[in-house]
Amino acid sequence: MSERSYRILLWALALTGLFLDQASKYGVFAWLEQVEGHTYPLFHTADGQGFQLVAQFERGDSGTVVPHVNHGALFGFLRGHKKLANSGFALISLLAAVAIAIWSLQRSTARDRWLCAALGLILGGTLGNLYDRLLFDGVRDFLHWNYLFDWPVFNIADCCLVSGAALLLIQAFTSPATVPEGNETGTATGHSAASSSTRPAEVAGVHSEVALGNQ
Repeated sequence: MSERSYRILLWALALTGLFLDQASKYGVFAWLEQVEGHTYPLFHTADGQGFQLVAQFERGDSGTVVPHVNHGALFGFLRGHKKLANSGFALISLLAAVAIAIWSLQRSTARDRWLCAALGLILGGTLGNLYDRLLFDGVRDFLHWNYLFDWPVFNIADCCLVSGAALLLIQAFTSPATVPEGNETGTATGHSAASSSTRPAEVAGVHSEVALGNQ
């Protein structure tokens, strides 16, 4: 009997995340450029707190109005080091995308529905912000939450990254250990225990790298 593969789920989520991220960025920035204050509240309280769409603009080298971008990483990290930060995080994003693509080729990965879902979300967010870094020398952000606490402006790709990383960690700590075929019970159990103990650390490393390398 052929094994069921969820690799198509991974790539479907990745491409969907990439499309939604870029469509929302182009659409919101084009729309809010014509709106006074370049802001549209989705909900707000009497004191002005809430959740709003915010498009920031600046003058480019040619004098034209261009979107203001974040040169740093997730939620504005290292935004003060523009060129160096953007180039470095673009490279990390590229390496992360390649690593996920290679990871998806493994049979054990393709059989794991939740792992494929997590990697698909992370890949979609990675590609969305990598596109921005290559074309705009930074990432376009437009979602601003300042109800109860003021969160740095973010975008759909960031949401994909955080959701995928959280799902990846949950999956790593809750998924049952797999027993390799063809091994004796004692050997398989020992091997599975070792794999189970090291996997959370590996996943945590991927989570940290992706989170810092993408926005």
